[in-house]
Amino acid sequence: MGFLGTLLWSVLHARTLLLGAIAFLFFAYVFRKQRPKNCPPKPSSLFMLGSFFRLDFEKSHLQVQQIVKKYGNIISLPFGGMHIVLLTGLPLIKEALVHQDQHFISRPMTPIRERSFKRKGLAFSSGQIWKEQRRFTLTTLRNFGLGKKGLEERIQEETYYLVQSIREENGQPFDPHFKINNAVSNIICSVTFGERFEYQDEKFQELLRMMDEVIHLETSAWCQFYNILPRIFDLLPGPHQTLFKNWENMKLFVAEMIENHRRDWNPNETRDFIDAYFKEMEKHKGNITSSFDEENLIYTTLDLFLAGTETTSTTLRWALLYMTLHPDIQEKVHAEIDRVIGQVQHPSMALRESMPYTHAVVHEVQRMGNIVPLNVPREVTADTNLGGYYLQKGTMVLTNLTALHSDPAQWATPDTFNPEHFLENGQFKKREDFLPFSIGKRNCLGEQLARAELFIFFTTLLQKFTFRPPDNEKLTQKFRMGSILGPVKYRICAVPRV
Repeated sequence: MGFLGTLLWSVLHARTLLLGAIAFLFFAYVFRKQRPKNCPPKPSSLFMLGSFFRLDFEKSHLQVQQIVKKYGNIISLPFGGMHIVLLTGLPLIKEALVHQDQHFISRPMTPIRERSFKRKGLAFSSGQIWKEQRRFTLTTLRNFGLGKKGLEERIQEETYYLVQSIREENGQPFDPHFKINNAVSNIICSVTFGERFEYQDEKFQELLRMMDEVIHLETSAWCQFYNILPRIFDLLPGPHQTLFKNWENMKLFVAEMIENHRRDWNPNETRDFIDAYFKEMEKHKGNITSSFDEENLIYTTLDLFLAGTETTSTTLRWALLYMTLHPDIQEKVHAEIDRVIGQVQHPSMALRESMPYTHAVVHEVQRMGNIVPLNVPREVTADTNLGGYYLQKGTMVLTNLTALHSDPAQWATPDTFNPEHFLENGQFKKREDFLPFSIGKRNCLGEQLARAELFIFFTTLLQKFTFRPPDNEKLTQKFRMGSILGPVKYRICAVPRV
């Protein structure tokens, strides 16, 4: 960079430089781009410029609610060269993701996603690749026990190891983050890799730490600006380079697991997802239009590993935090567990209907935890109309789950942890306006598994422990921003109940 460049960089704050650059690009974009007629309303240029300089990347999903209040339930949010539309309210969300799903089925491809996933795998692919990979993955997961007793027994078995690991803390303060991560990850690992990993496995723990760092970095200022100026940021050091390095290391881990499988693969014995994928690759060998190849195997397996670990484990970390902060609610869960299950019987999905309060608590954790606040983005596949407005092909669409799950017109105490939101006359009440797994054909593929994991892990932990705050440590509900919204680092005490 040279002496002058180094001096300038040391004098000028990086955030000021970046915000100045984005303001320039914003105005260049606004005045260059001709907006089609009847587009959703967008904030004024001055409003948006002010928003850029006030933008807090640690609270962006909350700040955008101010724009919604001012401009309505369907708004345009031009950001750099990207055209984004935000949908708020159940009618609009259902219209897009269910009734017009053929126009909202694709994923947008930002420069970061392009570099990391190349439009392959499950989560970030579209079109034929997505259809083939999703269909195969759903069938294979069902073959390996999704929704059946076999997979439920794997979850119950893993809860034993998690309980033993927490017991070793002897009621002293500890951070449950990576114990829970490891336990939840072992369920999807048993399906994809055919094995579980010990909580003391240093290599696997490092992988979980990299995954956690990726989740946090993806929504950071540096990585968002990379999406606007990728060619420039490719040349600069910064957190985005750590993100790419971590993705590559995680892909290498998956590739190594695949190579280990190939060495002793027996086509007549399907041990796990990787083996099943090998058979599918053989079936489509020579078909140049097929998406069943080595790259898609790596990316699809990585998608399953990531999604099967972080979403559920983050929700469970919120659950333990809320129970510690609300001992009266924890006490009611304990009472229901003691009455229905006792201390010996394993929690199971068959018992869930007999435990409406515990069931409601799990749902309230999901509502309050709000781990994917603006849902996973979609892309408009063809020019269409929605809510009386014109949406151009290529528009990125975000669905406002934050507003949906905290609407004061629908939720009695939207800002307070309150399981009564999901109870009616003492019985569990389903709610149409509760969409933590999204809706439509592109909803969460692992919803059934996640629901089983959440209920069985949570109920088992509350069956075995009382969770309390450490002496002289104040717990908060503050969150750490990321592509998945998690609680800030915390410690709790797990006091055995027996």
